[in-house]
Amino acid sequence: MSLVYNEEQQQLDDSARDFLSARCSVAEQRRLRDEQVAGGFNASVWNEMLELGWGGIALPEQYGGLEFGFQGFAPVFDQIGRNLSASPLLSSVVLCGTLIESLGDENQRTAVLPALVTGELRLSLALHAQDRFRADDVGVEVRADGNGYLLSGESLWVPDGHQADGWLVAGRLPDGELAVFHVPADSDDVTLEPVKLLDSRNHARLSLSNVRLAASARLGGAQDATSALELTVDRGAACLAAELLGNAENMFQMTLDYLKERTQFGVPIGSFQALQHRVSWMFVDLQLARSAVMAAFEVLDSATADHCERQQLVSLAKWKAGEAAHKISAEAVQMHGGIGVTDEYDLGLFLKRVRVAQVMLGDSDFHCERYGEMAKRQFAEASS
Repeated sequence: MSLVYNEEQQQLDDSARDFLSARCSVAEQRRLRDEQVAGGFNASVWNEMLELGWGGIALPEQYGGLEFGFQGFAPVFDQIGRNLSASPLLSSVVLCGTLIESLGDENQRTAVLPALVTGELRLSLALHAQDRFRADDVGVEVRADGNGYLLSGESLWVPDGHQADGWLVAGRLPDGELAVFHVPADSDDVTLEPVKLLDSRNHARLSLSNVRLAASARLGGAQDATSALELTVDRGAACLAAELLGNAENMFQMTLDYLKERTQFGVPIGSFQALQHRVSWMFVDLQLARSAVMAAFEVLDSATADHCERQQLVSLAKWKAGEAAHKISAEAVQMHGGIGVTDEYDLGLFLKRVRVAQVMLGDSDFHCERYGEMAKRQFAEASS
């Protein structure tokens, strides 16, 4: 496993750093929040991201992608975390793009993926059945209706669901199988309610009441969607881990700069040994988190890694990045003192985003449990 970016990743890192710091910085996130922009992101900036090719980083060239590999998203989401940049990149491109690529038939891939890459179409994944994420716990029931389907139920937490052109809705059939359906935004009997969370991003609750869909709306036909949803969750969790790493890195740098500038008893408080020890442990946590995130992206691009190894390393990355961001945010607030919790200071915005990103696609408990399950399975297979 490499602990540094390859040449293509470094180019993406440089490009993302320059672009986001200039066009989608923390100040822009504050503006979006204060003006209560309904979509939660700047549409013109989102179009510029797509022009840079970010929508096609991992997709094959035949669908308009760049075919960099999924590892190309690692530096992009790291920089997104550093700048608190809001966009539908995770919801529309990573989650919905992965699901369509891995589950959809050729006609569905050809019709939808190029539109996601260019931004002509923006989709959102409706998967959460409750506030605490569980991968197999969907809140929508599906039953056959002639040549189509009827969907009823709700998803409580749809990222960037407001103002989307449609949603990919996961539901459970009477026989217990999972299925995913493309529900256009203009469908009848669909209710969408904005959900206000700490990070002031675009979250929504999607309710369906006997929504009638044609058979062609089901991704992959009669194929069970379990494996595709698992891969989608893994890719999304890895991107959130990279974002949390970027959050933590920026909070760490803000704290380090403050310790050098703030004086007490005539000297910078960074000269106090007790604070130096705490900063050192923060740095160690950052490096451990980075190694876990790099391993997760590497295994997601590996052709030889099995299902257990992939889920194990992704869960390790999401857990470790979340724990590092949690610890560093708490230390940063304490070391800054009173200004650390004021709304005028940027640290508070990072703190709020970290708390939401930590629980998206599985909190620490979920990923610790899944890591343990995969480790037990690997041990049992090796012993047999």
